[in-house]
Amino acid sequence: MVSGVAERYAKALLDLAEEEKTVDSVDADLDRFAGLIAESPDLARLVRSPVFSAEEQEKAVTAVLAKAGITGAAGNFIRLVAAKRRLFVLPAMIKAYKAMVAEKKGIVGAEVTLAEQPSPKRVEDIKSALREVAGSEIALDVKINPAIIGGLIVKLGSRMIDASLRSKLNSIRLALKEVG
Repeated sequence: MVSGVAERYAKALLDLAEEEKTVDSVDADLDRFAGLIAESPDLARLVRSPVFSAEEQEKAVTAVLAKAGITGAAGNFIRLVAAKRRLFVLPAMIKAYKAMVAEKKGIVGAEVTLAEQPSPKRVEDIKSALREVAGSEIALDVKINPAIIGGLIVKLGSRMIDASLRSKLNSIRLALKEVG
């Protein structure tokens, strides 16, 4: 149910942004608001918690939007979501909007998991290699997970390539169990 709601709201926002020719600025504003949610435990609690009334959520969100300088379609959209008691779905709405924008622009999403934070050059090398494979522009999401020990895990569309050291060690362990 949540994804259906998120997609309907995101589609409506995208239609409005296309009509107003503000797709990229709305995208940037939504990114900024998602960043605020990630940085602030209080804002994250406000977004997730059903304890707050619609009026309280709308008032708090309006103050955050004003302080962050988020106006226009994105600001109105976030206020509307708060007024409709759908704030808990906002992160999914933002994700759906970004996916729809990327699809319209022909950008393929890719997720790369590494054991440690990569250098900007390594990120660019990974991005260009994925660009060659996908044959289009890449929106790269880098995740850090020390548990993979080394190497990387790439998810590109519906494909996944696990070239992590942990995975290789597990394969060796299984092969040794079969032999012994």
